[in-house]
Amino acid sequence: MISISANLNVMIKAAEKASKSVIRDFGEVEKLQVSKKGPYDFVTKTDKHVEKILIEELSKIKKNYSFITEETGIIKNNDKENIWIIDPIDGTTNFLHGIPHFAICIALQSKEEIVSGLIFDPIKDEMFFAEKDKGAFLNNQRLRVSKKNSIDDCLFSSNHEGVKFSDLNMRYSGCAALDLAYVASGRLDGFFHNNINLWDVAAGAIIVREAGGIVNDISKFAINKIDIKASSVAINEKMLENLVNF
Repeated sequence: MISISANLNVMIKAAEKASKSVIRDFGEVEKLQVSKKGPYDFVTKTDKHVEKILIEELSKIKKNYSFITEETGIIKNNDKENIWIIDPIDGTTNFLHGIPHFAICIALQSKEEIVSGLIFDPIKDEMFFAEKDKGAFLNNQRLRVSKKNSIDDCLFSSNHEGVKFSDLNMRYSGCAALDLAYVASGRLDGFFHNNINLWDVAAGAIIVREAGGIVNDISKFAINKIDIKASSVAINEKMLENLVNF
């Protein structure tokens, strides 16, 4: 049995609680696809509702921790050195269109360093998580990045701009958090994306690192303009050579 901290334990419980409304609302979205108005307003409410649940649950154990969230922005509490970073639904466009590929993301930043991260895919019931120096896990199974070292055998992911830029073997899934989780689990070999938000990648960055991968230093960027490059150790140099002008 793996040992997890009290903070990670509350992160897991918060994500599991929030996921109940995500799964319920995702079932409703498919019905709204055929309506004239479409599901946009409904999904916006889901996003805000999920964020509210996460803030409430995380605040139960650490009342003074601050927050950086997608919907609300920065919430400054008494403890400004410990910050929860939340994305209630990463992959909102997928969710909006009834595509079952999105995730709930929570990370904890302590003294300007990400020390734990969680990415929960509620539809596939896959919980990816990591803590600094304790390894990365998927539903309690240890994660390791891919060992493939021929770039032709590798699979990479990015956003629309990254896919257009690169001649690597690419995918564009619409969920950066799960792309990073998939790099950590060896399903993908690398992920890169420019001008992305902290809440999209904070959890994934530590999960990739703790799975033995390499992630560039995202702390030097503004929180809404992060350029991230993450991959296995085996392919990192070759991926960066391909992205020298990206």
